[in-house]
Amino acid sequence: MRIGQLTDCYKPVINGVTHFISLHKQVLESWGHEVYVFTLGNTDYPDDEPRVIRSPAVPLSDTGYHLSFWYSRHARQLAETMDVLHVHHPFLAGRQAVQIAQETGIPLVFTNHTRYHLQARYYLPLIPDELSDGLLKTYLPRFTAWCDLVVVPARGVARWLREIGVETPIEIIPNGVDVERIAHPPAPLTKADVGLPEDAVVAISVGRIGPEKNMEFLLRAFSRAAAEVPFLHLFIVGDGPKREDLEEFARWAGLGERVRMVGAVPYEEVPNWLAMADLFVITSTVESHPLSLLEALAAGLPALGIAALGIEDSVIDGVNGLLCPEEVDAFARHMIRLATDADLRARLAEGARESRHQFDIRNTSARLLAHYERLVEEHRRRGDG
Repeated sequence: MRIGQLTDCYKPVINGVTHFISLHKQVLESWGHEVYVFTLGNTDYPDDEPRVIRSPAVPLSDTGYHLSFWYSRHARQLAETMDVLHVHHPFLAGRQAVQIAQETGIPLVFTNHTRYHLQARYYLPLIPDELSDGLLKTYLPRFTAWCDLVVVPARGVARWLREIGVETPIEIIPNGVDVERIAHPPAPLTKADVGLPEDAVVAISVGRIGPEKNMEFLLRAFSRAAAEVPFLHLFIVGDGPKREDLEEFARWAGLGERVRMVGAVPYEEVPNWLAMADLFVITSTVESHPLSLLEALAAGLPALGIAALGIEDSVIDGVNGLLCPEEVDAFARHMIRLATDADLRARLAEGARESRHQFDIRNTSARLLAHYERLVEEHRRRGDG
């Protein structure tokens, strides 16, 4: 099968959507399918994989995204030869996907990766919430009406889409991660490798340090927990526009070496860092189904998160992690509990390992492939009729 993945951005941009598309592509190709990624910009980027089709576009500041309303002639002609199209953004790539699908009769799948109405509050702050919400509530039902299937990674996203009037069939399929690679990292770090004694307890956070990640909340909570637990340390793996603010806050709070800002590391090295940690912490409340959380569970780390849509779909309180309200004191108390109760950590770690199979990229890709095949067959029958 020839499968086209359409996205507003791809490598070298590092985010959850990019990682998911790359992993999904690798799995499908290992099963003998031809998978193409159609994207915009970075036309001089040296791709390390086949069939990445880039069209010229104008950079949007330093966001990693590019602006163009048209694919190149080559990209468009190639996209028209696909058996199925799977689009991962509803705007630029979405516009292209709908037009190609309508002109060719190719079935179209859309994955709603992001809670766009919440992300807009951070990246379009000058636009009132009422306006951005109104635009999305108008646009998304119209856009999805042109799709054959909408995929969402979490139940809450499906509920929201139904509430705003999306009528297209919706399937809930979790994001996938490479469980085997994460569970067995190639060069796992130890606490000695980072200059800590073996009896230290390490909390780790992984991901882009952006305004939507709620990272200052994390540092405030950690500051209170660290005052009670002298052997508790926090490692933050990632980079982004809020990193300097976090570093300044850590200095102001006197956290010193208790907080390590590791910076960005190559994606393939993330499992090595997870292997060194004792628990995973996540304070974002706006993401649909963060891959960093799934990777932590795959690594067997108990997770501590805020009880919010997307997090609640992955963390089962008391089974593979702990959930708490978005209150600094409550989060700090939960960190203290996890840091000081080794038996609880061990029990939740076992729960994390038991829950990770549902996020295995091979399972999630198989579910998506089954839908691709079904839609292709349905379109073929309609064409024959």
